[in-house]
Amino acid sequence: MTIEFLGAARTVTGSMHLLTTDAGNRILLDCGLYQGRREEAYRINSELPFDPAELDAVVLSHAHIDHSGNLPSLVKGSRGERFRGTIHATHATRDLCSIMLPDSAHIQESDADFLRRHDRHAYEPIYTVDHATRVMEHIHGYDYHESFDVTEDVRCTFYDAGHILGSALVVLDVKRSSGQTMRLCFTGDLGRPNRPILRDPEFVGDVDCLICESTYGGRTHQSYPDLQRMLKETIVETMSRGGKLIVPAFAVGRTQDIVYLLNVMFENGELPRLPIYVDSPLATDATEIFRQHPECFNESVATLLKTDPDPFGFTTLHYVRDVEESKALNNRPEPCVIISASGMMEAGRVVHHLMNGIEDSRNTILVVGFQAEHTLGRRIVEHREYVRIWGGEYKLNAQVKTINGLSAHADHGELMAYLKQFNRERMQSIYLVHGEHPAQEPLRDDLVAAGFASVIAPQKFMKATL
Repeated sequence: MTIEFLGAARTVTGSMHLLTTDAGNRILLDCGLYQGRREEAYRINSELPFDPAELDAVVLSHAHIDHSGNLPSLVKGSRGERFRGTIHATHATRDLCSIMLPDSAHIQESDADFLRRHDRHAYEPIYTVDHATRVMEHIHGYDYHESFDVTEDVRCTFYDAGHILGSALVVLDVKRSSGQTMRLCFTGDLGRPNRPILRDPEFVGDVDCLICESTYGGRTHQSYPDLQRMLKETIVETMSRGGKLIVPAFAVGRTQDIVYLLNVMFENGELPRLPIYVDSPLATDATEIFRQHPECFNESVATLLKTDPDPFGFTTLHYVRDVEESKALNNRPEPCVIISASGMMEAGRVVHHLMNGIEDSRNTILVVGFQAEHTLGRRIVEHREYVRIWGGEYKLNAQVKTINGLSAHADHGELMAYLKQFNRERMQSIYLVHGEHPAQEPLRDDLVAAGFASVIAPQKFMKATL
């Protein structure tokens, strides 16, 4: 039995790992889009490192695009053949994919059209809205703790990862040719305890092998009281300058967390009422899906729902769908908060808000999530004097603030606390994925010091024998 690390190996995007069992069944764990430099991302995403027709199944940890975003390429096919199997996911993940994948395709089609009109280096979209829609014919949804057969030799169970709505820790019980069963766990993205909306990550019990994310190895997040204070101070400071607060945020998870926290602060009288715009049709649709899955909420939200039937809506909050209304926000003279996708500032409506607001020193760009290498978000976080947006050079005059406490990823201490629950003697190997190598090194060192015998940070295309 082997596992090949085809994506998110020493980087944080493009999650994709291929399990081949003793019986020869091929199961793909995640099928994410790689995000980075345009030419490199296009090449990686359009050239699948396997034949989709040879896959028996896909197991999807959650709906974020760096984990699910290349599923349409499977049904589109390559080398003349396409995937015909089942994609296994939680119910909430399936619902989120139904909006996120067509949105990803729409962005690609729009960007390709823009590049054809403004750039001599034009690209075709990796896949179309039709391909994204066809993916839904393949996705089957499951409850947490519901066990099901992926193939005749692999049985799967999902546990709550506490990362985003529907996110799952994937546990695979694999029958070996020897007659024994090996238990493998893939964390997907591991969430944090005490999140604003979701439940804490569940411990899955002891396993023989673990594929674990490592995004925030070596780093510690701010506490929730600190991040709420910083969020409030940033809003007040920006409003006092008469500026706009531009918040690039993932449409699924991060946007809902921010809206929920703002709702709580407004209700508690901690902030003056001011216009808040969620300028993302995807975030608007995703929020509706959140409303449909209260089974994923933690106890505090469940209690709040008894008195506030809609924690994702309040009087000064406006969900923007119309393109013209979105454009009009750039000409709005009064202070306001604009929450818009995408989180790494590489696509979507937030790019246009940045183009229009980045040179105004009254404005603030509030970064609330991890920014991968070679993305616009990373360049802004690094406070480059000039940044390139859609072919133009813009001077970074706006204030840049970073709040990492809203991250949906466990930090170093939270990863260690979760992993220390596993039996060291049973654990044969831990493979660290979904992290840049400098973040993986301190996590690997601490895991070895804690008694785990084999901790490996695989390079891309490495094949491990289990």
